[in-house]
Amino acid sequence: MATAGGSETCSHGSSLDSSLLLPTKEPNWEAIPESESEKLCIDDMLDVYCGEFGSWQLRHFVLTSLAWALEAFHTMVMIFADQEPGWRCVEGSGSRCDEKAESVCGLEPGSWEWEGGPGSSTVAQWGLVCREKYKVGLVQALFFAGCMIGAGVFGHLSDSSLGRKGSLKTVCILNAIFGCLTSIAPDYFTYLLLRFLTGFSTGGVGLCSFVLATEPVGPTKRGVAGMSTFYFFSTGIALLSGIAYIFPTWRALYVASSVPSILFLFLVIPFISESPRWYLVRGKINKAMKIMQAIAKSNGNNLPEGVILALDDEANDASNDNQSSSKEAVSGSIVDVIRSPVTCIRLFLAIGISFTCSVVYYGLSLNVVNLETNIHLSVLLNAVAEMPAFTITAVLLDRFGRKPLAIGTQWFSAIFCLTGCVVGSVRMWEVIKMGCGVLGIFGMAGTYNLLFIYTAELFPTVVRNAALGSATQAAQMGAILAPFVVVLGGVLPFLVFGICGMVGGMLAYYLPETLNKPLYDTMRGIEEGEADWRIT
Repeated sequence: MATAGGSETCSHGSSLDSSLLLPTKEPNWEAIPESESEKLCIDDMLDVYCGEFGSWQLRHFVLTSLAWALEAFHTMVMIFADQEPGWRCVEGSGSRCDEKAESVCGLEPGSWEWEGGPGSSTVAQWGLVCREKYKVGLVQALFFAGCMIGAGVFGHLSDSSLGRKGSLKTVCILNAIFGCLTSIAPDYFTYLLLRFLTGFSTGGVGLCSFVLATEPVGPTKRGVAGMSTFYFFSTGIALLSGIAYIFPTWRALYVASSVPSILFLFLVIPFISESPRWYLVRGKINKAMKIMQAIAKSNGNNLPEGVILALDDEANDASNDNQSSSKEAVSGSIVDVIRSPVTCIRLFLAIGISFTCSVVYYGLSLNVVNLETNIHLSVLLNAVAEMPAFTITAVLLDRFGRKPLAIGTQWFSAIFCLTGCVVGSVRMWEVIKMGCGVLGIFGMAGTYNLLFIYTAELFPTVVRNAALGSATQAAQMGAILAPFVVVLGGVLPFLVFGICGMVGGMLAYYLPETLNKPLYDTMRGIEEGEADWRIT
């Protein structure tokens, strides 16, 4: 394997002899002379020495991905907390209350009551029905607006000062605080503000968790690992339906859905490691090497003394003459992504695909949840129904590549949405229309899962979370728009979802394939690496 400014065999000099005399002293990789070192980027070190997906990566992946369940709790709790409960006529109301009425809007005040009492949901608590019904949608829209802002803020912080683990810890703390405070909101507008703040912190949970879980995984295993993270999100939704059944009042439900964030902080976070890639780009080579050494040891492998980490552009640059002891932190921002001709077009394509995918996914999900069935059972079945899509896309990911699957899953969803549009006005085809909606969700759930790993591989480490944050922001904008599309009624929602799926698939056509390509660290590395790929 080619090395930069060093030999391919480890030379045992005075630095190694000193370490033998002082076995209790941790090695200082930054002090190893360049002539005695073999420089490797993280992907090559994982492949050659540490192992791409061993016991260390499995434990780290599972613990980190548990945060996805927390995101599911804080996002989907609104389905139960903001639902419109059933109502009934009070005894002695007589002709003032009609049990056959479709809603309470035309009934006399005091002639009816909410089943489960006023504390069963926010709708019952503050009378969010009839002319006030828009306030329920406003809460949902502001939550996703908070997610959009939070994704951008924590995407930048996790790439820069806080790191992946620090950002994940921060958003979990904020989620626990805001979630518990929401349970004691005295009025609607306080509730609205707290849901916006919860959205702000929730927007960074999945983002930070995904990157932290997948960055220590080798290139050939990263795709399947990345696509497995959404199992935790779907499992979180399924668990939430059980939690909501046990805690039927909205205030108790917000406390119950926030406690897991506190448990995660104390029981899981201490056992999670920071990303070695983040340490590397921040110039903290010793800390990055300690993690790589731990990975190798846990996986039953050996990392030789003379092998050290280098950024991808340094590992591939034979003329590099910088000493590792003089490394400086490498940083980047979304501005750097836009300035680079390689990453600029990728960013705008990823944003467009994320937006259209989110409109379809959340829109179709709302249509299925609104079926006249038990809400707890409906949410549970929806969560379980998404899992086969994750499995199929994960199996096909490394066989057909990211690009064909991104196109195929979106067009699969679009075809069934457009079919639902055609048969939408014919009463005898209602069952087929329902099936089209389910298959549309099936296809778009696969796309949603694929997009995270695909987008992460399109950008280098220094801007990866910033780029993912931008794509996540676009997805939140789609989530805000989705309920308004559903309100259109008739065949129009299926038509809009079908068009969005077709457009998303066409945008994916212009993205490059990332299968078996290295995960670059710097902007220079990806520009030079992509140039080499085009030449070969």
